[in-house]
Amino acid sequence: MENKKELHTWLDKFNLTHPLVIAGPCSAETEEQVMAVANELKGSDVSVFRAGIWKPRTRPGGFEGIGVVGLPWLQRVKKETGMLVATEVATAEHVKLALEHDIDVLWIGARTTVNPFAVQEIADVLQNTDKIVLLKNPVNPDLSLWLGGLERLHNAGIKKLGVIHRGFSTYDKTKYRNNPEWQIAIDLQNKFPDLPIICDPSHIAGRRDMIEEVSQQALDLNYDGLMIETHCTPDEAWSDAAQQVTPDRLKQMFVDLRVRKETDSADDYSSRLSKFRTQIDEFDGKLLEILAKRMKVADQIGALKKEKNVAILQNNRWNEILGRMILDGESKGLSEEFVLKIFKAIHQESINHQEKVYKE
Repeated sequence: MENKKELHTWLDKFNLTHPLVIAGPCSAETEEQVMAVANELKGSDVSVFRAGIWKPRTRPGGFEGIGVVGLPWLQRVKKETGMLVATEVATAEHVKLALEHDIDVLWIGARTTVNPFAVQEIADVLQNTDKIVLLKNPVNPDLSLWLGGLERLHNAGIKKLGVIHRGFSTYDKTKYRNNPEWQIAIDLQNKFPDLPIICDPSHIAGRRDMIEEVSQQALDLNYDGLMIETHCTPDEAWSDAAQQVTPDRLKQMFVDLRVRKETDSADDYSSRLSKFRTQIDEFDGKLLEILAKRMKVADQIGALKKEKNVAILQNNRWNEILGRMILDGESKGLSEEFVLKIFKAIHQESINHQEKVYKE
């Protein structure tokens, strides 16, 4: 992708004194619901009103969107509030209908990004469009797939491009609905520093009480904006109720969130340091998760040893592990002293776990 500066001009045209905010309900449910949320957001920091018209669901049976009948509702929002309007498109037909109804911002969802054929079909329909097109990260943590989607859109002559970071699915349960994997977004930022990147804390968090925390992390990493789901009565929402906030709560977040401005070298230092620390925090969290899983296996081993009346400490096995880890650690730039300390502590904790099993 060339001419990266050109990709950033559409965001500059907003003339914002704060990060771009895209907000609105997860799904357009009724015209009254859409207009109620829009009127609550009118005059706030929200520049783009979002609402899902077509809703790809993980499993059948859930609400899959109101469909094309909701597009005139978005036209009414634009006319009566002055906000731009945005919706998700997943097929070429969605794009055609959105363009017919003069939708300003189209985003391609995570489930679509994983399919290069679908992205290419969308890119073909959007050839040389003047609309803003945002690409969410793929469901799985694959930077190449994300970049590939961007390249397809850029090659179609789409100049007003940006990306949305909504986190990545994981088989393991964590505190997030979708793991942020901040380092992947940071890698994308480093490759294309002038490409607008917007965080979707609603989908990362999956619960409304964490949205402000995730939003602040994104702003600390110099994201260009936020996409947040809001609903007048979120507990009654037809989709993703748990991750939507009320308009009043959203507006209070605009007051509470701190924006870091890049005005001098000190701010540049702080920004870069914040990115590194975020990566460290994420790795530390993963270390704890892995260690916890390791200890669960140690518990199972303890139960088996108890059943077979075998001693907890197996010196041959321990020495074999230690020797292998020292060599492996050295190949990765870790000192023998460090590896010894770490694995002795892990081994002792494993023994402690197995001793508890023996006492049960």
